[in-house]
Amino acid sequence: MSRRAELAAGLASVRERIDAARASAGRDDEVGLVVVTKFFPASDVRLLADLGVREVGENRHQEAEAKAAECADLDLVWHYIGALQSNKAAAVARYAGVVESLDRPKLVRGLDRGAAERASPLDVLVQVSLDPPGAEHRAGAAPDDVPALAQAVADSEHLRLRGLMAVAPLGEDPRAAFDRLARVREHLLADHPQADRLSAGMSGDLEQAVAAGATHVRVGSAILGSRPAVR
Repeated sequence: MSRRAELAAGLASVRERIDAARASAGRDDEVGLVVVTKFFPASDVRLLADLGVREVGENRHQEAEAKAAECADLDLVWHYIGALQSNKAAAVARYAGVVESLDRPKLVRGLDRGAAERASPLDVLVQVSLDPPGAEHRAGAAPDDVPALAQAVADSEHLRLRGLMAVAPLGEDPRAAFDRLARVREHLLADHPQADRLSAGMSGDLEQAVAAGATHVRVGSAILGSRPAVR
């Protein structure tokens, strides 16, 4: 099977899963698909674009920047979904169409500075930690910190607050985690009704995320296969 055929089969399978999850949840709205291409070559991105993919996710700045430059001729929106270093924030803002991993106030300044060089505002999602109460927070802002962080984005000159992103913790029922996320989202929408994007769900838990109201899912391995070894 050709690589294009492999990707086409993976895409079809994931889209069927999304449609089934929407139907099961009684939803008639669309759920966007961000294909995560971390560690895969730009040639795969080109094949995905030819298959109709328009939103691509990357976790690492250096790799993302290089791929975005190599695929600059394609009509793609690049989502930065990995941990973001404050000294790289301005650079990420120059090529990303969406930054999904804003989790602390210091990043707002850097992103805003880089976004000032863009023709349009940079869309930003606040990443929420769904780690159970009492657990050490890894990536993501604590739910109680989300309102202030969201307001900082909304108050910035060149950023546009679009919603929330989260990853379900390992070892916990993802539905329970996504239910917590839905409550955080409810509070956010009360203050920022335009921030209605909810990016949640990956290859293993997209059904639970769609049931909890995700507007976008981020899928890599279920489409591209096992990630190649990092050299």
